[in-house]
Amino acid sequence: MSFDNLDTLYRQVIMDHYKNPRNRGTLDNESLTIDMNNPTCGDRIQLHLQVEDGVVENAKFEGEGCSISMSSASMMTQAIKGKSVESALKMSSLFSDMMLGKDIDPGDLDLGDIEALQGVSKFPARIKCATLAWKAMEKGVDNEQ
Repeated sequence: MSFDNLDTLYRQVIMDHYKNPRNRGTLDNESLTIDMNNPTCGDRIQLHLQVEDGVVENAKFEGEGCSISMSSASMMTQAIKGKSVESALKMSSLFSDMMLGKDIDPGDLDLGDIEALQGVSKFPARIKCATLAWKAMEKGVDNEQ
């Protein structure tokens, strides 16, 4: 597949998550709620996590922002559900490295649609948009441990 085709595919994946966000909403039961915003561009997220016995049982989000921040939140909540906190944090570290333009080796972790965001690393002003949900998740599980 050529670079142009891959770039187009990634854009389509990002827009699909933006227009049809997965896990948008709140959790009724006792859950962690983390509020974060990106004052640079006005993105804001409220992340809801249900963590039990070291596993992210459920994850939902609410918020407003650009297509990058909202699609990243959608992809992140989808990727971490059912994963151990350790795996979720490892995924977040890999994502951060990817945003810095580093080559990553996900090993046995399935990044799924998240790889569609790798092109964001070429736009430094947008990296904070892409990492907002991930930073919220890190803050939430750090407080839980």
